[in-house]
Amino acid sequence: MATLDLITKEDLQEFKTELFSMLGKIGIGTVEQKYNEWLKSGEVKKLLKISPGTLQNLRITGILRYTKVGKMFYYKYEDIIKVLEANTSDKKGGAQ
Repeated sequence: MATLDLITKEDLQEFKTELFSMLGKIGIGTVEQKYNEWLKSGEVKKLLKISPGTLQNLRITGILRYTKVGKMFYYKYEDIIKVLEANTSDKKGGAQ
């Protein structure tokens, strides 16, 4: 009869940490992991390849939600994805 090995939560956490470390070294999963937090304006402009004025227009028109702390604007990655998905052209004729 085989011996039963128990896996603890700590074992799983250690495995997860090691796995993500190895995946990060080869470049897998780093984008999702990197953008799970709030992004600064510069990061959003770089990610979307837009100008400061375009980002300001997205804020003013309410298209892209943001939080302001002091003089810094912060944006949630998930909100950026929602904006992109909402403006994705369909197969029939494109977004208007």
